[in-house]
Amino acid sequence: TGRKGHDDAQRFCRVAILCQGGAGQDERRNDKGDEFIHAASLPHFAAVANLRGFVGMITLTAMLTLLPLAARVAGQLKARNETVAVAEASCGGLISAALLAVPGASAYYLGGAVVYTAKARETLLQIPREAMQGMRASTEAYARLLAATARERFGSDWALAESGATGPTGNRYGDAAGHVCIAVAGALESATTIETGRSERTENMRAFATLALEQLLGALEQAPRNPA
Repeated sequence: TGRKGHDDAQRFCRVAILCQGGAGQDERRNDKGDEFIHAASLPHFAAVANLRGFVGMITLTAMLTLLPLAARVAGQLKARNETVAVAEASCGGLISAALLAVPGASAYYLGGAVVYTAKARETLLQIPREAMQGMRASTEAYARLLAATARERFGSDWALAESGATGPTGNRYGDAAGHVCIAVAGALESATTIETGRSERTENMRAFATLALEQLLGALEQAPRNPA
């Protein structure tokens, strides 16, 4: 990736979890621009200081910001005694990784698929090409199809799906970078189109995953609970 890529990787990987101090302040930066997250908001995770290198560049930064949100989703699912499946495309597995990073994930997470290509869609979710007639990726209809299929295939109470264009350029359909469609299938269903207005690929991946988890959390908070 060259020197610039290496420098970018180091910049993205300057992450630490503070074990002490800064009560009530979950995020902060030092004079080098290093990102910190207070350990109190991330129980069960060990302290990590000044992590560098290309490996884990997006995973580290994205996971540290996604974990508190994923924990709230997990709490709702556990309280409701319900399960979820995930079908993601442009997020590349970030949504599933965040949900699985919460202790006790086996109680609510049934599985997921990264359907980045037509081959992956056909192989992992068994959606035939015929089902795609008159439909394309990066639309609400497509996101709904992914969510509904994932819910059916995994037999979950809920399913979350997304399809979008992370960048740095738009997709072949004319959608700009930062365009994403998110769908939730379950007791309360929804589909949303969002434009982040950004072209940075890794930032959009993190933003898409955040938006998807927020949409699922909203549905869980609003949906009536099944009788015990």
